[in-house]
Amino acid sequence: QVQLVESGGGLVQAGDSLRLSCAASGRSFSYYRLGWFRQAPGKEREFVAAITSGSGGSTDYGNSVKGRFTISRDNAKNTVFLDMNSLKPEDTAVYYCAADWAPRSTAYTSSLRDYDYWGQGTQVTVSS
Repeated sequence: QVQLVESGGGLVQAGDSLRLSCAASGRSFSYYRLGWFRQAPGKEREFVAAITSGSGGSTDYGNSVKGRFTISRDNAKNTVFLDMNSLKPEDTAVYYCAADWAPRSTAYTSSLRDYDYWGQGTQVTVSS
């Protein structure tokens, strides 16, 4: 089992950058594939980015953030990051990290249903 705690959210202006972190407790962090999702008021939670277990050799991104956001992981620190550049007001949302136990998988997943563990979320607000 793993517990996830996000940090790094805040209020920024359009065009700014922000780095979100998600620290995980527990062992065997490298065996989890990880994802970031976001939820804006009145909208469904949507996929942002995903990374494979292990060294994180493969990643995937939602169409709205491709080329602007980067997901990465540091297994030594039990942490997954989301670097967000060229932020837009439409990026405003609560951002959640998620983990799925996948020691024998080489695939990432963008499906909410695949993730068993979720953080409490961190608010990102982008002003115009």
